[in-house]
Amino acid sequence: MTISGRFPVPFLLLGVIPTVIPAPSAGSTHVEQQAADTLNDVVGIVRSAESGVPLAGAMVVVLSTGGSAVTHGDGSFRIAVPDAERHRIRIDRLGYAAATVEVGQGEPAAVDLEVAAIPLPDVVVTAVLSPTAANETIRPSAVFAQEKLQRRLAATVAQTVASVPGVAVGSMGPGTSQPVIRGLGGDRILMLEDGQRVGDVVNSGADHATALSPSSARRIEVIRGPSAILYGSNALGGVINVVREEVPRAVPYRATGFTSLQGRTATRAVGGSSQITVGVTEHVPLRVEVTKEQGGDLRTPIGTLAGTQTDTWSVAAGTSWVDDWGYAGGAFRYYSNDYGIPGGFLGGHTNPVRTEQERAAGRFRSVIRPGRGFEAIELDAGYTWYRHNEWEPPDILGTLFERQIASGEARARHAGWGPFASGAVGARVSWEHFGFGGALYSPNTRRRTQAAYVLEEIQLDPVLIEAGLRYDRVELEPNKEEMSDIGHIRARSFSAVSGSLGALVRVTGQFTLGASVGRAFRTPDVHELYSEGPHLAANSFDVGNPSLETETGLGIDVFGRITGQRLSVEVTWFRNTIAGYIFPQATGKLSRVLLPIYQFVGEDAALTGFESQLGWSMPAGFTLEAAASHVRGTIRATNEPLPFIPPLQGRLAIGYSPVDWFVEAEARMARSQERTGRFEEPTDGYAVLGISGGRRLTFAGRLHVVTLHLENLGDTEYRRHLSRVKEIMPEAGRSISLAYRVVF
Repeated sequence: MTISGRFPVPFLLLGVIPTVIPAPSAGSTHVEQQAADTLNDVVGIVRSAESGVPLAGAMVVVLSTGGSAVTHGDGSFRIAVPDAERHRIRIDRLGYAAATVEVGQGEPAAVDLEVAAIPLPDVVVTAVLSPTAANETIRPSAVFAQEKLQRRLAATVAQTVASVPGVAVGSMGPGTSQPVIRGLGGDRILMLEDGQRVGDVVNSGADHATALSPSSARRIEVIRGPSAILYGSNALGGVINVVREEVPRAVPYRATGFTSLQGRTATRAVGGSSQITVGVTEHVPLRVEVTKEQGGDLRTPIGTLAGTQTDTWSVAAGTSWVDDWGYAGGAFRYYSNDYGIPGGFLGGHTNPVRTEQERAAGRFRSVIRPGRGFEAIELDAGYTWYRHNEWEPPDILGTLFERQIASGEARARHAGWGPFASGAVGARVSWEHFGFGGALYSPNTRRRTQAAYVLEEIQLDPVLIEAGLRYDRVELEPNKEEMSDIGHIRARSFSAVSGSLGALVRVTGQFTLGASVGRAFRTPDVHELYSEGPHLAANSFDVGNPSLETETGLGIDVFGRITGQRLSVEVTWFRNTIAGYIFPQATGKLSRVLLPIYQFVGEDAALTGFESQLGWSMPAGFTLEAAASHVRGTIRATNEPLPFIPPLQGRLAIGYSPVDWFVEAEARMARSQERTGRFEEPTDGYAVLGISGGRRLTFAGRLHVVTLHLENLGDTEYRRHLSRVKEIMPEAGRSISLAYRVVF
């Protein structure tokens, strides 16, 4: 399959950037050339500890400021930093263990990286006060960056992070994959882009795709469990943050970025992304990005799932003013996704539905470093416009969703204050407008939100304690008050206090215990309160309940971690009890247009489960990875199962990973799910095999990475329990995915 003529011209231009940017000369290093005039810079060279060879393509990040650079062909790097005597930097390179070292300004540093089949845990920046290694966070966390992101990158964010214990994927075709964490989905999981809410309507239907592409991500972070204090009261399940750094935080000395291309035979998809950041002046960086992916219908072992094509593209640009006091700038992104929903549902639409997504978002961000006890003052403001059209054949507008969001947030972070090791205090306001059209009878609605929070860390060696409080007030106002078939449609207001308390105890140098408890509340969504009418693409007739109350959740996590040079283990037990858990209950009845009727109800529920993962670097370069997770959801009043809860699932992989290449065989498994909700069908278990490999090479002073995946080797016919199209077709059959990436 070839890319159509709609492929954006900027992508083609960005794709040739690595070939026109001159590579560093081999005769001398940049460290030698710059040592005389870099008193305000961090400079150095990165080498292989085994051979002493300079390493190109290593990512070097100053942890305090976020300034970064990619090492050149001679292994050298240079990063501008504010005036300070010492700085901590982290160096990541494919095939090597990450290193964190302290360096001084103007003192050329030589960093030798050790070969490692399993890299050290990456740094988390989401839901924490300062960059923290994933194995040192109070909440179970996973980070996809560097090679891990390259290996797992898929068409959607949900598919990319599906290997994380506790994460499952719900879908109505390949373009609509939605993440489910610990049995919770929709807006109980906050989907963020550089810490800002995406602003789509993914929680209003299983047929809705997340307006977020993973292909240009610098990193993707997954935080499991209640994370309500910093990001919002409704994050009962967790947070997924796609980090791109659209507003540049530093000025690069040379143009940096990447270009990637990928293709998949399961959907005959082909696409790519390219991103470049350049220094326009000494204080002004410019970041430009473009992505494009186009795919056809999903191929399965028993046939093709018609009507599941995708056509996604986006462009973005951002700039800022960077100085010793911090930075301030803005960014703009446009995202478009034209995808299909299959037909063939009993009682529903017989022909595929075409869906058009459009999202335009602008943001302002500033980080000020005032000193005098404050580490940083962060200011964020944004505006998002989103439109979602569902077209019934031939060209009938079945459903329309529109959403506009204006928001602002201020946060002050401090370092050590008396007994507090670090902390933050902040406030957020937002104004939203929801519009509906087509066959939906839901009233247009306005929503206003105000919130204030405080989060503090106390270091009592060997114990780290984290405590936080948050207050939220939410007001919803439909455009008119009326008595309807679903009840009294009227304005509603909700307010509540959320809180969290956690502790981390380092028992030994390698063994850590942790526990946390969090109280969070979630406001009923506009769709859950006021919806009334057919949602044809989702094969449902949705009936809201304007008298629903808030969900109030109490989440408990207890975990143990072992982190060593060759062995890493983490086991977590969790329990979420949610009063007034809101879900669409199947009534077993058909509407006047012969669609299944789903009534939104609120019931007390409990979700209990475990997550476990193991990584072992065996002798001779072999690696073993294993993961398993399970959640059990129950309606407490009746002891009935909650609907759409994933079964016990796991992953087992064995690999071999020398410095310049890798190969890995894996098995993905799931048990049958027979604990089903009312009118929900059970699903058989499955085991699916795959194999992948990759090659890393330095050419023309730049790092090139090629990866190949062979998925579902046995062409196994299997169905995921959270798939809404499992009654029509199984999941993808035997498939090959190929990806190429060059870092410059």
